[in-house]
Amino acid sequence: MKKPKWVIEKEQSKRASAAETVWLFGLHAVRDALLNPRRERLRLVVTLNAQGKLADAIAASGMEPEISDPRKFAAPIDADSVHQGAALEVKPLDWGSLDDIALGGERDGPPRLLLLDRVTDPHNVGAILRSAEVFGARAVIGVQRHSAPETGALAKTASGALERQPYLRVRNLADTMGRLKEMGYLVLGLAGEAEQSIERAIAGKRDRPVALVLGAEGPGLRERTRETCDALVRIDAAGGFGSLNVSNAAAVALYAARAQSTD
Repeated sequence: MKKPKWVIEKEQSKRASAAETVWLFGLHAVRDALLNPRRERLRLVVTLNAQGKLADAIAASGMEPEISDPRKFAAPIDADSVHQGAALEVKPLDWGSLDDIALGGERDGPPRLLLLDRVTDPHNVGAILRSAEVFGARAVIGVQRHSAPETGALAKTASGALERQPYLRVRNLADTMGRLKEMGYLVLGLAGEAEQSIERAIAGKRDRPVALVLGAEGPGLRERTRETCDALVRIDAAGGFGSLNVSNAAAVALYAARAQSTD
């Protein structure tokens, strides 16, 4: 019996994903990946200087590094990358399913999630991962085809957070939001024109799991994303004007939505 086209495409996608590798670069990103037991590491290229700085992490990983001339760095990364003499080829991390992450126990109180609606800039996503780690978010979730994939630039901006902070990419954001609502999450979308603040929206509900949805700078949240939210909320500005970039907005929103507060 001939397989349906959708089954064939799904199998091809899985094979392509399994074959995919990522080159991480920079001392912080490489060190944290070397020390991460969840990482599948394939090839390490370092200069003599970087080898010395990473000696403990290299020893802990058990890898045999390739020593490269800094003037002709052997790793196949962009020539403009600030690699600091270290690059590591790895497989993308597998953080498990949405259910595993969203329902994975009450670690440090009710969970907080960040959902990204087509945020494609790897530097923004890297910065968001850092904020998510600092403020204890359970995960950062993007869209499979319209979000920044795991790359060296993202990892370098995340400064190690990529190795510790779950970053999931889902096929359909609205469907994921609906699933989270079924799990009991309060799903709030950030929009500058919203009538209520984050603090007001979750007053008396801080014991609930909360998912915060942020859109790309400029376009903001898509229409279906807006319609799927339980409510739209804003970050209050001191003078009622101005705006934050998406990574700064994510940090402020997580702080405003923290489980413990005086309200």
